[in-house]
Amino acid sequence: MKKLFAAMVGILALCLLLAFGDYALNRQTNQGGRRTVTIYNWGDYVDPALISKFERQTGYHVDYETFDSNESMLTKIRQGGTNYDLVIPSEYTVQRMKKEHLIAPLDHRKLPNLRYIDPQFLNRSFDPGNRYSVPYFWGTLGIIYNDQMVNGRDVQHWSQLWNPRLKNNVMLIDSARDVFAMALITQGDSVNTTNYRQLRQAQRHLKQLTPNVKAIIADEMKMYMEQNEAAVGVTYSGDAREMMSVNHHLHYVVPSEGSNIWFDNMVIPRAARNKAAAYQFINFMLEPANAAQNARYVGYATPNRRARQLLPKQVTADRAFYPPRTTMRHLQTYRDLPLHVLGEYNDLFLEFKMFAK
Repeated sequence: MKKLFAAMVGILALCLLLAFGDYALNRQTNQGGRRTVTIYNWGDYVDPALISKFERQTGYHVDYETFDSNESMLTKIRQGGTNYDLVIPSEYTVQRMKKEHLIAPLDHRKLPNLRYIDPQFLNRSFDPGNRYSVPYFWGTLGIIYNDQMVNGRDVQHWSQLWNPRLKNNVMLIDSARDVFAMALITQGDSVNTTNYRQLRQAQRHLKQLTPNVKAIIADEMKMYMEQNEAAVGVTYSGDAREMMSVNHHLHYVVPSEGSNIWFDNMVIPRAARNKAAAYQFINFMLEPANAAQNARYVGYATPNRRARQLLPKQVTADRAFYPPRTTMRHLQTYRDLPLHVLGEYNDLFLEFKMFAK
């Protein structure tokens, strides 16, 4: 009986020891977590020197992870598992994350540097009052062309890409919304249309472009355009700037009749463990000197009005990357469309790609 009692006491003591060890380990982990901010962003989309500066100034360790599309990011956020403190989605994804209650409302009292954002980039349709998001970078969809292969006057508008003289010389970005936006604008329709008849008409118009289409590709366009493999490409402003830095015969234009204007934004997920650190990081990135440094590194346009004043004049005076208000008035922002409509865009785009081969 004494042996049985002794054995029971031993087991109890072991259980208590294991429980205490587990508590101590969790406590240590949680304490460590309070000094870490986990950021989920696009690849190469922040100056690493700013990450180091933030860590020095605040004592936080930045755990930085990257994604390559809004859709892959959204899937991971939905699944949980990793508790991100800050995420950088595009505008239509902010809408979707709001609908699915995946992001937390922002306390603007904790973001005093929000005052540096140009008012024209606040209160946009995808997030009225910026209740959930803070602008990070913005840009456009446009035309990049090689002045050795085409006269710039001949590629100022979307409709000019259908010119037979561009046979086998146009590269398109591999994106249903972007390629259809180009066609929809040429026929006077919204880039957010849900009208299937208009989408079919746009597809027919795109099929007329196929003799000119050299390739429908993604990041590979940078290499091909830099190496003079095509006269024209349809791409994003930031990618265009990167190409132009390599090949000085390349130029970028935003068609004055309209295009897509996109916004990437800082948001705090509802499941964030360290919201205090997330607020500190947002405020840090809104500091004009930091925002200007980040814009120089990344190459995209900054929505930070004070930061823009700190950038070189040759950058901010470039109307291709900071379009005049006359062009800005015609730029359209993508909305989060119903899933069945997005399916229609994707199906029609896939048909077009097969036809273009």
